[in-house]
Amino acid sequence: MKALIFAVPFVLAAPALAQPMPQPATTAPATTAPAFVKAAGASDLYERRSSQLVLQTTRNAKVRQFATMMLKDHANSTAMVTKAAAQAGIKPTPPMLTPAQQKMIADLRAQTGTARDTAYIDQQKQAHEQALALHSGYASNGDAAPLKAAAAKIAPVVEHHLTMLKGM
Repeated sequence: MKALIFAVPFVLAAPALAQPMPQPATTAPATTAPAFVKAAGASDLYERRSSQLVLQTTRNAKVRQFATMMLKDHANSTAMVTKAAAQAGIKPTPPMLTPAQQKMIADLRAQTGTARDTAYIDQQKQAHEQALALHSGYASNGDAAPLKAAAAKIAPVVEHHLTMLKGM
């Protein structure tokens, strides 16, 4: 009976496998404005915290340059989403990391030297794939025009970050 319970959600989710599926459920593409604002806030917070952490120790110039760009770009996207949320009549709560993001930060803290740099790059690839799905999905299917517009502007920036990461 338990196997059937676990098999049914997987079977129902199978059509969604056509696109890369985000790991943490909280960063899945959101179609409601409050869910999008919450997920985008968590995503940006993770990007900034992980980048601050790696900047404390990295000696790799490419990693340092990328992490510095993450601080700037994700502060900008937070500001864009916050402004769009206000235009949509939503008051965002302070962002919080998801449990999966908290684990990723803990995993980064446990690493040192080049191992931390490697873990950071791997995590950034995963986080940016999730962020791209979030912003692209909301830009296409969201329910608040100001947030849809912000998501549409943010998605190409996230895509650029992914391109950079693939070259690292």
